[in-house]
Amino acid sequence: MKLFLREHLLLIVIQVFQCMVVPVLFWLDGYRGIGVVIYAIFLSIILLSGYLIYQYGSRRKFYQRLQNSMETLDASLETTERSPISEALDQLLLSQYQLYQEKLRKAEDQQDEHLLFMDRWVHQMKTPLSVIELTAQSLDEPESSSIREETDRMRNGLNTVLYMARLRTIAEDFHIKPVVLSKLIHEVNQDNKRFYIRNAVYPQVKEERPGITVATDEKWLFFLLTQLIHNAVKYSSGQAGNIEISIYEELGECVLEVRDFGIGIPIADQKRVFSKFFTGENGRKYRESTGMGLYLVKEVADRLQHEIVLESVQGEGTVIRIIFSPTQNLTSM
Repeated sequence: MKLFLREHLLLIVIQVFQCMVVPVLFWLDGYRGIGVVIYAIFLSIILLSGYLIYQYGSRRKFYQRLQNSMETLDASLETTERSPISEALDQLLLSQYQLYQEKLRKAEDQQDEHLLFMDRWVHQMKTPLSVIELTAQSLDEPESSSIREETDRMRNGLNTVLYMARLRTIAEDFHIKPVVLSKLIHEVNQDNKRFYIRNAVYPQVKEERPGITVATDEKWLFFLLTQLIHNAVKYSSGQAGNIEISIYEELGECVLEVRDFGIGIPIADQKRVFSKFFTGENGRKYRESTGMGLYLVKEVADRLQHEIVLESVQGEGTVIRIIFSPTQNLTSM
């Protein structure tokens, strides 16, 4: 209704002005018939009101559609009434919808090509890395360790790039199944054995009871835990000799906790650590920080419907918990 009145406001103002001017002209011309003047004004108002009522009644759906926002994209395909202006609006929205779909399809094709390229490129880069590692084994120390350290960093970087590229299609990549958390932790620790030794920071695994199992995607949870461990070790190196990885249940929820005793996170940075490319005060001290690790952790955890909780005290360490909802908890195996 408001949109209709705004559109016809000028017509209403002109009609009111006309009703005021015409009697004045009659009066100046010497005509003194007040009754006829009042009748003319009344007739003009009746005709204007009838016109406005007809216009609003015949185009009510049209104005409502213009005024109400669309909740879904498919709503643009709905029709209003069979009037020329309504049909023109329907045709405009249909052409806009088709154009949007075409642009979206092209963008998705480009994204798929980019993802395929990144996937192949990462796997191609892993082959020369493996060759370099094999070659380094024949060298003497400390050259051999230095080369393998750098190849480990490159491999971790490539994995981050690959998971970042796959983030858009993460829902299509899920394979939810029962995962024994203690077994997963053991596999992650084995995969990062040289990383622990190189930084002189070692994991301590604490399990409230054996066999705690949750429903999740094993591959993506492996990635989450690896990212948390790398952060914990990186910011504990030279500060503390160990980190703690704990599994326990609390209020019916399973919790996977990674605790370090390193430099901690400043209070001002804690609300932004999950933001993309945010490195904060600690990131400026550690040049290898990209600001993507915890961002990916939060994004993946949200897609898996796991809760991420961070607690940190500067100078004392950081705790990050992955909390599995009760519907994801399974009977111990």
